Amino acid sequence: MKYLFTIILFLFYFLGFNQKKPVLKPTRILFVFDASKSMIAKHDNTTRMDGAKNLFFKFIDSLSKDKTLQFALRMYGHTVKYPPGDCKDSKLIVPFGINNIALIKQKVQAATPTGITPIEHSLTESANDFKDNKTNNIVILITDGIEECGGDPCNARQKLMEKGIIFKPFIIGIGLTPEQIKTFECVGTFYDYDNQTTFNDISTIIQQQKLNKTSAQVNLLDTKSNPTETNVNMTFYDIGRKEYKYNYIHTLNYKNNPDTLYIDDYPTYKVIAHTIPQTESQEIKLSQGKHTIIPIDAPQGYLIIDRPNGVYNFNEKVKCVVRKTKDMNTINVQLLNNTEKYITGKYDVEILTLPRIHINNIDIEQSKTKTLEIPNAGVLQVKCLEAGDGCIMVKRNDKLEWVCNLSTQTLQTYYLQPGNYVSTWRAKTLKGSIYTIEKKFTITSDSQTTIEFYR
Repeated sequence: MKYLFTIILFLFYFLGFNQKKPVLKPTRILFVFDASKSMIAKHDNTTRMDGAKNLFFKFIDSLSKDKTLQFALRMYGHTVKYPPGDCKDSKLIVPFGINNIALIKQKVQAATPTGITPIEHSLTESANDFKDNKTNNIVILITDGIEECGGDPCNARQKLMEKGIIFKPFIIGIGLTPEQIKTFECVGTFYDYDNQTTFNDISTIIQQQKLNKTSAQVNLLDTKSNPTETNVNMTFYDIGRKEYKYNYIHTLNYKNNPDTLYIDDYPTYKVIAHTIPQTESQEIKLSQGKHTIIPIDAPQGYLIIDRPNGVYNFNEKVKCVVRKTKDMNTINVQLLNNTEKYITGKYDVEILTLPRIHINNIDIEQSKTKTLEIPNAGVLQVKCLEAGDGCIMVKRNDKLEWVCNLSTQTLQTYYLQPGNYVSTWRAKTLKGSIYTIEKKFTITSDSQTTIEFYR
């Protein structure tokens, strides 16, 4: 056990999405107390255990003056002697109830350092100590050391958040090296235990947490900088941990304003709006107990590539590649007769018909629909007496452009756009170019054309 005395204060709230002014909830505080063997070590003129007990009594005596608070006690490392200790040695000693402060203080006073330090396990189990999410739920973890069971407090924090719980952590430590402090960077904000203002600062924060929630809203702005865009998936990335924390579908509430989100205010975020192409916010640091607006420029219009429902019903087979003008990166593959939203600007579309259709410099405008219309295809049947090699070419401006190669099958079907074509074929058994056969034909929409190749 490294020499340190650490108090981690985890403040967290279950997510809520009521758009009306929130009603103040009661507050429950769960103390998670370290009774592991390392607590017998000396610190200044006392032991770590006595110092932790004195600090605990100071906390609970101060907080118990507020009759709207309820308390409970979980303890770990208190039943199985170390060595070897037990990494599951964590138990709810006093559940939430009325007039239980004296019992909680009695249990802490009687605690004797015994076992090992399973921080992650204790924090994960603490989520089960709250009966419901109808209150503001706070956890205060008092410990003299770091995880000894191979766990990671950061993982516990993440697991609880996955259950819809949001942490607001504070860390108070003594004698920590810079490397030890970094161990808790993902957990919360560091405070110096020897700083006399630390206790008052945290007590004030606890009281404020009952009244204020940290919230945010994402404004997807149109070309007039109004937050009218919506119904887009948005991902919140934790910049420090380089991973995503939340995924939400952007929503306008009943007042037609962007929805309010109650999220963890510890990380620095970047929000990605999964528009086409995606847009993103600047790096955002939320302010505790305040409402933060996160603006993202996301003006959008609509694109539909339309083809009538023809005789042969080709619509589901054709895809369209969409790129920003003068940029070869594909940003979307859109199906025929489907409508997609795009960020305003100019785009090039490659429609994967035979032959392919290229339409460039398409202008997508705010809230408007751009419709591209293409004709129905016709059917070409190719009959051969035996396997051969060949291709289909389209005639444009007295030039032949390759469309596709023929297969080796004796009966082949192709769906071609209207136009004038040339096809060539030579049987595989004939080894001279002179045996090439050429066929000219015309394709019209919703009609079938047949060509036959013989020796």
